[in-house]
Amino acid sequence: MKAKPRSTAKDELRAEYEFDFSKADRGRYARRLKVEGSNLVLLEPDLAKSFPDSAAVNAALRSVVEFAQMSAGLTRRVGSRVAKRRAA
Repeated sequence: MKAKPRSTAKDELRAEYEFDFSKADRGRYARRLKVEGSNLVLLEPDLAKSFPDSAAVNAALRSVVEFAQMSAGLTRRVGSRVAKRRAA
């Protein structure tokens, strides 16, 4: 097997970098954030312990939404039946 030749280029950081801040775009993504909105939510530490990752949070929220939609449908049906009985 042939030995690979060693690279002569130094892979080191420079002592100083020159950057022209006058050409920088301040708040580059701010406009997009204002238009699209943010989906970042900060959980309290006690809740964060219960959810190991974002998939667990999404699953829990989906089940809450599904339960709320089911219970709202039941309330509407029961409420309309009671209203019909009272009207009769």
